[in-house]
Amino acid sequence: MVQTIHAYLAEIGRRGGRKSRRYLDSETARAMVKVREARRAYRRFHSQCFWSYDPEYVVGPEDVAWVAEQLRKHGGREEWVIAGKLCR
Repeated sequence: MVQTIHAYLAEIGRRGGRKSRRYLDSETARAMVKVREARRAYRRFHSQCFWSYDPEYVVGPEDVAWVAEQLRKHGGREEWVIAGKLCR
């Protein structure tokens, strides 16, 4: 490979690597994990706790408390434990 092309590719690769790295503060990362877990719980326990809601509904950050409430209201012990993890 020609040295100038090699240097050019190395430079754009280095620049892309710096730009693509993002920093998440711990609070944002925890919120993302809660949303992911709430979505998982909604899908897993849909027939028990969320049967009257759309099965294709996508749970968002504002719905985490609602998912926890429904799990506690209509679920058993396992659902109660998962709801507790969502409310931390």
